[in-house]
Amino acid sequence: MFNYLKSSLEKIYTTFTQKVHALFGRATIDQETLNELKTLLIGADTGIQTTNAIISTLENDVAKGLIKKGEDLKAALEKQLVQHLTTHTSAENSSVYLLVGINGSGKTTFAGKLANHFQTQGKRVLLVAGDTFRAAATQQLDQWAQRTNADIIIGKPNQEPASVVFTGCETFKNKHYDILIIDTAGRLQTKTNLMRELKKIKSIITNQLPTHTVATLLTIDAMLGQNSFDQAKLFHESTDLSGIVLTKMDGTGKGGIVFSITQELQIPIAFISFGEQLNQIEQFDPQKYVAQILQ
Repeated sequence: MFNYLKSSLEKIYTTFTQKVHALFGRATIDQETLNELKTLLIGADTGIQTTNAIISTLENDVAKGLIKKGEDLKAALEKQLVQHLTTHTSAENSSVYLLVGINGSGKTTFAGKLANHFQTQGKRVLLVAGDTFRAAATQQLDQWAQRTNADIIIGKPNQEPASVVFTGCETFKNKHYDILIIDTAGRLQTKTNLMRELKKIKSIITNQLPTHTVATLLTIDAMLGQNSFDQAKLFHESTDLSGIVLTKMDGTGKGGIVFSITQELQIPIAFISFGEQLNQIEQFDPQKYVAQILQ
């Protein structure tokens, strides 16, 4: 699985990696080198605020004599990037997973992979098809349930999502499942109604399952750059996200926006999802991710 992720990251960061390695090969590091690095980071969609914070720390290290040559710069940059991806909260050890995100972000596919992730650990998983407005979403989730041997709660077409979630929570409690995974609608074009709907769903989960840890995960297309940041900001303001799921990691583009999301919004990256196979999912490891980018 890691080889697949490795090749995906190589596609995403090839241009960045090639150029930054030229900086790592320099015998001395000066302000011009740091300016070049700043341009590369911004070009990879790392974000101006986050990039400025990284460069400022590196400038101080250069002034103190801690960074003298290229290999020093690489070590210091790697440390900075890992720190920017590490937050104090985590989606691990939760029993309820509420999945949010716009249509087309890979949310339903991730729900199926997450179900398989827990099923292979011997846990009993219940899926809830909370996107009642899109028949294709319900059908897709039902197919994933069959592939993973997970149980599923499906409502009627256009049924209020909150009522389906209520039934799901009741079933989860009464039949003593280990994991509850709730898929939701993602109609961002009607964001006011969507966010109101999500708040209602979270309220039902809290009332029905007060002793359970709930992780609200946002799926975002890893290749969308600034649009991904805007989505994360909007959803976080409305539903208090526990973590981000980077989907479609098998594409090409700029993935540096993850550093802005974790640093500026203080939301951890929880999982990476790539490809269409059941096992193409991985819990996010900041050190592994950064090491692969700079390799």
